[in-house]
Amino acid sequence: MNSADKKSLKTKAHSLKPVIMIGQSGLTEAVLAEVESALDTHELIKVKIRAEREARKEISEKICADTKAELVQSIGQIIVIYRLNPDKKNS
Repeated sequence: MNSADKKSLKTKAHSLKPVIMIGQSGLTEAVLAEVESALDTHELIKVKIRAEREARKEISEKICADTKAELVQSIGQIIVIYRLNPDKKNS
């Protein structure tokens, strides 16, 4: 993804609200399943991660690795991730 694509996605994400909240239980299989589902539906989502800075970084990296999504932006406790849904294009 080039910088122009990221800029466009950041603009689109600005008005979004976080659809997934990760709390004190951390990143569980159920949360990952919800992230997968949200990415399939929306392609571009915000996730709120309630944890310390280092833990947030690890969680966001694991989410991106496990879901094959790309991190678009990370500001404080909010991350924006994107994954193209090829099925959505064909519909």
